[in-house]
Amino acid sequence: MRTRLRFARVVSICAAAFVSLPAAAGDPEPFNATARGESQRIVDAQIAAGHVPGAVVIAGDAQRVLYRTAAGRRSHLQRDDAMTADTVFDLASLTKVIATTTAVLQLAEHGRLQLDAPVARYWPAFAAHGKGTITVRELLAHTSGLPAELPSRYGAGVASRAATLRAASALAPRAPPGVQVLYSDVNFLVLGALVERVTGERLDAYCRGHIFAPLGMRDTTFVPESALARRAAPTSADAQQMRRARVHDPLAARMGGVAGNAGLFSTADDLARFAQMMLLGGTLGGARVLRADSIVQLAAPASPLDALPWRGLGWALAAPLAANRDRLPPAGSIYHTGYTGTAIWIDFVTQRFLIVLTNRVYPDGSGDAGPLREQLSSLVASLSAPVATAGIEQRLPSVRAAIDAATRLPRSSGPVRTGIDVLVAQRFAPLAGMRIGLVTNRSGFDATGQRTIDLLQHADGVALAVLFAPEHGLATNVDAPVADTRDPQSGLVVRSLYGESRRVPADALANLDALVFDIQDAGVRFFTYETTLGFVLEAAAARHIPVFVLDRPDPLGADRAGGPRLDAGRESFTGYFPLPLMPGMTLGELATLFNGERRIGADLRVVPMAGYRRAMRFADTGLGWVPLSPNLRSPAALDLYPDVALVEGANLSVGRGTPNPFEWIGAPWIDGVALAAALNAASSDAHFAPIDFVPTESTWRGALCHGVRIASAHARREPGSLGLALLATLRRLYPEQFDFAATRDAIGSTRVWTALARDASAADAASVAASDSAAFMPLREHYLIYRDDSTDTRPTDDATSR
Repeated sequence: MRTRLRFARVVSICAAAFVSLPAAAGDPEPFNATARGESQRIVDAQIAAGHVPGAVVIAGDAQRVLYRTAAGRRSHLQRDDAMTADTVFDLASLTKVIATTTAVLQLAEHGRLQLDAPVARYWPAFAAHGKGTITVRELLAHTSGLPAELPSRYGAGVASRAATLRAASALAPRAPPGVQVLYSDVNFLVLGALVERVTGERLDAYCRGHIFAPLGMRDTTFVPESALARRAAPTSADAQQMRRARVHDPLAARMGGVAGNAGLFSTADDLARFAQMMLLGGTLGGARVLRADSIVQLAAPASPLDALPWRGLGWALAAPLAANRDRLPPAGSIYHTGYTGTAIWIDFVTQRFLIVLTNRVYPDGSGDAGPLREQLSSLVASLSAPVATAGIEQRLPSVRAAIDAATRLPRSSGPVRTGIDVLVAQRFAPLAGMRIGLVTNRSGFDATGQRTIDLLQHADGVALAVLFAPEHGLATNVDAPVADTRDPQSGLVVRSLYGESRRVPADALANLDALVFDIQDAGVRFFTYETTLGFVLEAAAARHIPVFVLDRPDPLGADRAGGPRLDAGRESFTGYFPLPLMPGMTLGELATLFNGERRIGADLRVVPMAGYRRAMRFADTGLGWVPLSPNLRSPAALDLYPDVALVEGANLSVGRGTPNPFEWIGAPWIDGVALAAALNAASSDAHFAPIDFVPTESTWRGALCHGVRIASAHARREPGSLGLALLATLRRLYPEQFDFAATRDAIGSTRVWTALARDASAADAASVAASDSAAFMPLREHYLIYRDDSTDTRPTDDATSR
């Protein structure tokens, strides 16, 4: 019960106010000629691939349709059966949100049904077999615990509406209510029955009178009549014949085509009217269908906040259709898909909607609308500027608690204690009496999930005066230069180290006694946090104040070192020192190397980790994971980052602006099938598969890219070997298109780059890289702090390393 009440409180926050704001400033022109052409290419490619026979797509905002297309065919049953904009589709599970959810909320608005009341209040027989406490809200949110479908024993023998509903009321739940999301058609079968029991009308009649007619949705209905049936897209055949304007869903078919889970037919233009009503706060053309506070409830999580993906009432929740959507918590927009190949997105932040209708099950159920949905939604997202979580909360205050839950720092489970954990155990003794500045970002936190900022601000005898943030900002969510700002939680000024200047401002060090550095590195030469560390050492040395580096692991493993080495004299912000691609060192070790080899002369004091072994990968440490940058969002992405980033400077996408950065690689000029085959033949380090995708940001933003996804990679591959295979193969297959010259800085080594330019194999290039990096190993050995042959790496209570 406490769990369900907590969700109810989340929904109720600011539920009375649906905040109406203009579209995000700085948006590109929506659906210009380029976007229209790209959309058509996406649709045509999916039809040509046989994934769908045809499609109708509409995108728009609250006032207008911005784009509409109909392509392909409804069927191959007759010669003139081309797909048209007014094609009628079996919406399948879109019925749940367009009809049933809307009807239930209308009844709740009028007090005829209470969302937090037990279903059994309205249907006493439903209480059987332990279902007496399941609420209406839990049915809507798919947290009732009911199974997905009626058991098979209720199959062919159940031919009537009454018998089907009796079977639903006799079910036993599979999980306690309110605990987890179990998507279930039975939930909405029951909800449709509740609408009928409360109103005395059949569901189709109620929806026609209270939703479809007021909105002017003339082509939306259950059980289409002959005029609509002639425009219907067929789905697949059953024992009778090809289903055309006859419901595809078997549960809805048992209900005579009228059910809460499926059975609705409609057109894209009718659904556009519904979406515009939602964006306008529940009204359209003078008709009010829902109250604004009901729509707020639809957009707020109604499922447990500690488990993704979240569900709202009826709808699934997603990030806005904005360029950075894959980097945002899943809040701000709602969507739903249907088994037959239908989908709708309604975005309350960018104030746009997208409708994609196909009959992908025609003729034999083997189609796939997934790629079309993903590519079109990515295209629409690419047309909007990035948004911040603050912008989502401004428009939808009710999602604030959910965003807080999604961005909460994780706890650690050991065995490793980082430098900040050791410092806490020392009661901050090394910093006693000091006024300090802290260089950190979101990766600086302790084993309990508390920020290093907050720990130092409240530490006895320590005065935290100013914060410094590296590239990507304090929250590691910005992919652009960062301005000075203020941390809202501590109230401290945050000086940017990635703005007009990338060095520590001299004026910011006035009256400081020390600098503290606590950031999780990526373990890769060109990751800029390492250069920021070098600049911090230089600034502290010039000011004659100590630097405390609170050490953290090399997440790729401090026993792995190698790959192309940066040439001396080619240092830059993406290469502070001539390191190999993977130096195999922690930041504390790199700090000692920089300080010694660059003769910086800083008073460096490393606070080592406890319980750390060089062979540990990040997963072995038990430390909580947070994204290290906007596109290093997972350990899987980080594992591939040093290799894939070798090609990033060129004219191709490495998956930025997709759900899988550094796992997908592509460009419009690549043949994904050919590239995957060539890479699989050239490298045993990974397995590649072809993929098409549309990046929402960065290189090839909004363009249909063909390429490969790295389906698996060997954990013990040599550093850089996979990246060299990518370079050599792309150069060989696409000598005119692939901008190999642009990879020079990332490769770093003139010898390796020249070998590849002369068409050396990946193996030969790797041999050159190994020769270069071997010369670094004796130097590296001199600066290592952690040695696996020692019996214990735990520092003493007052241990620091200079």
